[in-house]
Amino acid sequence: MKKNVLAVALVGVVASPAFAQSSVTLYGVIDEGIDYTNNVGHGSVVELASGYAQGSRWGLKGSEDLGGGLKAIFQLENGFDLNSGRLNQGGRMFGRQAYVGLSSDRFGSVTLGRQYDSVVDYLAQTTANGNWAGYLFAHPYDNDNTDNSFRVDNTIKYASPDFSGFQFGGTYSFSNDTNFANNRQYSFGAQYANGGLLVAAAYLQANNPGVGSNGAITANDASFIAGRMRVFGGGINYTFGSATVGFAYTNSNYKDPTGNGYIGIPLAANGVLLNTLKYQNFEVNGKYQITPAFFVGAQYVYTMETYDASTGSVKPKIHSVGLMADYNLSKRTDVYVQGEYQKVAGSSTNSILDDAFVPGTQSPSSTQNQVVARVALRHKF
Repeated sequence: MKKNVLAVALVGVVASPAFAQSSVTLYGVIDEGIDYTNNVGHGSVVELASGYAQGSRWGLKGSEDLGGGLKAIFQLENGFDLNSGRLNQGGRMFGRQAYVGLSSDRFGSVTLGRQYDSVVDYLAQTTANGNWAGYLFAHPYDNDNTDNSFRVDNTIKYASPDFSGFQFGGTYSFSNDTNFANNRQYSFGAQYANGGLLVAAAYLQANNPGVGSNGAITANDASFIAGRMRVFGGGINYTFGSATVGFAYTNSNYKDPTGNGYIGIPLAANGVLLNTLKYQNFEVNGKYQITPAFFVGAQYVYTMETYDASTGSVKPKIHSVGLMADYNLSKRTDVYVQGEYQKVAGSSTNSILDDAFVPGTQSPSSTQNQVVARVALRHKF
């Protein structure tokens, strides 16, 4: 009897490595603070606001080892407003990310579901808003999605393994419509990292973004609603010692734009219709780690806006300046202060786009200037 028990135990010990190893992680971020905006419509406002340096969220991610360097992976990530408890991203349960897929050490990963596009995956990290600063530092109206204003539904994504610092990938998002090209999206990007150097570039195109509720970029999730959206750009960061400096260029082109998720429909006013809307953003940013627990950062963005309207072509210039200081109370909790100033200069055509608007404020300014200041507490778990 003892021999039989011992044999069964030995078989169990020998066989145990054959069972798949799996893990599931629960994580989250809570970002809450007080904002002051000098001009929201026609007056200043002080408000409690959630999710600026990072969007407030909680999520689950996990993997199962299938053997031979192959894993099954998944991620479900929720976005929420701390002050009201409401779901963000159009009220979705897992509005930030929701995907499942396979990952190989040798061949990379393929995932399916609601995901980030290649601009977010590769290019955004070279900007202040897509890296360490967040919402208030986004380019005007987040016209290039480097602040991740929208995700892409119905998406297949490929991400390569690391080839001595070089990585690439792409996405394709189905329209899920009988008209195959209606509200579809595709993007691709790449990056090279070596020591303190990071270089990245990306391209994205979407047909009829913001049209309907079943396509790649749905009406309740879009930044711009248009006949076509094209975004491309590149950026570079370099870290030396305690300092990081960066430059990013993005080019956004919208055909027949009618609305914007931040300010609603219509984009134009007084009967003015927009045929095309273009942005070129030139960003310089820097961050200095004064101590392991404390950093300061700054950003300047020069934006060339061009829109062809029924009343003529107009080319305003937008200047955005941001400052931030962040202090870690622990490994998981920090406090930060931010300030952002925006000025619109140049000609106008009675469009709401003529007024200053810092993403994160309640509405555009009634003038060509807007200032926002924020002090906040962030906790990660």
